[in-house]
Amino acid sequence: MSATKTLDVTLPSDREIAMTRVFDAPRALVYDAFTKPKLVQRWLLGPDGWTMPVCEIDLRVGGKWRYVWRNDADGSEFGMSGAYRELSRPDRTVHTEIYSEDPNQTEAVVTTTFKESGGRTTMTSTMLLPSKEVRDAIIATGMAEGAGKSYDRLADLLPEIAAEARA
Repeated sequence: MSATKTLDVTLPSDREIAMTRVFDAPRALVYDAFTKPKLVQRWLLGPDGWTMPVCEIDLRVGGKWRYVWRNDADGSEFGMSGAYRELSRPDRTVHTEIYSEDPNQTEAVVTTTFKESGGRTTMTSTMLLPSKEVRDAIIATGMAEGAGKSYDRLADLLPEIAAEARA
């Protein structure tokens, strides 16, 4: 299964969702785009018409993070939060993730790796869920399409982020 032409979404096991995307940027820059609040708020927005008014990141093992998205058209909001388990800049992050709208507060563990070759970075984010049913329910939300839009937005933004880092 593939979400967009540029995002490859696979189901490696009954409990996993893996998303892979190649970015034309060095991995340290891509890692920063995933871990610095001012950058995350610029691209991790899902479908058009959403903003991220809350982006809190305590980037340390045991540190917590929280995102809240808002739909510009109707004002509805939803959020996610979790804690960092591993951080190895610029190679890898591991964090927990809970959707605020989930009545069961189902925790996922997300491992994201950044591998660079020839100035391009392959990012793979693998979500481990408690069951196949939870995995399938998440896929059914359209999460892959929203992630694909976000990663497309990041790809377009990376040259600007690189220029800002040089300034």
